[in-house]
Parts: sequence; C-alpha cells; structure tokens
Amino acid sequence: MKFGIALGRLNPAFFAECTVAADQLGYESVWLPEHLVFTTRMSRSPHPGEEHPPVPPTTPIFDAFAYLAFLAGRTERVRLGTHVYNLGLRHPFVAARAVQTLDLVSGGRAEFGVGASWLEEEWVATELDFHTRGRRVDEALEVCKRLWTEEEVSHHGEFFAFDGVVFEPKPEQQPWPPILIGGESRAALRRAARHGDGWIGMSHDFESGAGQIARLRTLLDEAGRSRDGFQVCLGGPVASPDDAARWEGLGVTRLIVSPWRRSREAVDGMRDFARRLGLT
Repeated sequence: MKFGIALGRLNPAFFAECTVAADQLGYESVWLPEHLVFTTRMSRSPHPGEEHPPVPPTTPIFDAFAYLAFLAGRTERVRLGTHVYNLGLRHPFVAARAVQTLDLVSGGRAEFGVGASWLEEEWVATELDFHTRGRRVDEALEVCKRLWTEEEVSHHGEFFAFDGVVFEPKPEQQPWPPILIGGESRAALRRAARHGDGWIGMSHDFESGAGQIARLRTLLDEAGRSRDGFQVCLGGPVASPDDAARWEGLGVTRLIVSPWRRSREAVDGMRDFARRLGLT
C-alpha cells in the first residue's frame, strides 16, 4: 500500500520542506487542497452530517497547479496531487492545460483529484449555478479526456461548445494522469465508479471506510467496470504495520496521512512514521 502526505494539515510555510522530506523518506505522494475563493459567509461542509465549514474564510489558498509545479521542481520521485480540485468552476480548457503542464514538468507525476464542490457561496461568487455542479463536472471531465487523447476535438454539450480545437502537447501519462473523484456522497461514489480511475475520500475509521468501499464496489459492478487497478485513497489512523495491513485488507490502495501534531514537528513525525511503517 502507498502512503501520501496531506499538505492541507500543514501551515503553508512548511509545504516545501515537508514535500522534500516526503520525497526523501519514501512517501509516494503529497496532496494539496484546492479552492478558488472563500467568502465572508460560508455554509455547508464536506463532512457528512456536519453543517458548518471546517475552515475559516481567512484560510490561505493557492493556485494548486502552480504550487505543485513549484514542488515538482524541488523533488524527483514523489507524486503530486490535488485533494481536490473544483473542476466545475473552470472551463475544461483551463483545467486540462493545468494538469497537462504539471504532468509534463514533473516527468509524469501528476494525480488529478477532482470534486464537485460543497461550498455554494463559492459558486455564487463566480456566477455559476451550484445546482448544476455535478453535470458540469461530468461534462468537463469528458472534454478534458478528449483534449488529452484526441488530435482534434469538437464538442457541443450543455455547458461547453466549440469546434476544431487542437490541444498539444499531450500529458506524459497516457491516456491521462490518474483521475481520482473526491467526495463522500452517493453521487460522488457513483461518479468515481463511472468516470474515475479511482476514488479519494476524506478521513475515516475502519468501519466507515469499509462501508464506503463496499458501496463503491457495488457501483463499479453496476457500471460494468473492473475493480482491478481502481485506486481507493483515503485518510485513516495508522499506528502500526498491522493497521496498514488492515486498511489494505479492506481494499485501500493509498492512505493519506499527517503524522504530526504541529507543523514545526512535521518532518520529525514523518521520519518516525516512515521508520515504523518501513518506508525507508
């Protein structure tokens, strides 16, 4: 099983230091959260059963692909992912170009985590209809895949329409960088099963994680897709190799961890975790 680092659990001042450490200590990936803008008043939550946003509007946010490209230049091996990118807020030309550029400058290390979004006010601020977000994401994904694989693309859909577009160069990873669909709702799991190369969830315990994985497997079967090669990524407690083996037995292919209490202690915590789990 692979282990990734949750950059969103860090003060941004430590992003680069911890990414370099991850590259050196045997972690497989780092994951950067993404929003376009926060508003003064925010509602909803990405966490099921919760009604209030988990972050204040003053939380620092960055252009995810610019930052990951910077981190790519500081590292050699570690993969670089979004957890998750609000694809519906962008034209697919913009998103496809950002992913393609990161994949090329990193030497094929991009992971494209995508979400349909939970923050309605972000959609209102960008003058888009929050209630169309699922359909917009599905159509944008379709367009991105075609741009990454076809010589010439024309498209006429509900939200995007164009003729005779040429998109070069193609990403290094073919047919495209892995697309991981984020979210905990049935709609998100269904989107992952139908359109994704994997699913990327939030933090779970063993019981809740097993439940989501069982639902995901049912949806994969209904979509006529193989479970082989389908990535299952989430956060969860890991205190020992036995815990890691238990997650792997449930079907998890990547755990995204943050083995520290304070950002200034992160590298030491990562080093200790890597030693205990045998990453180095």
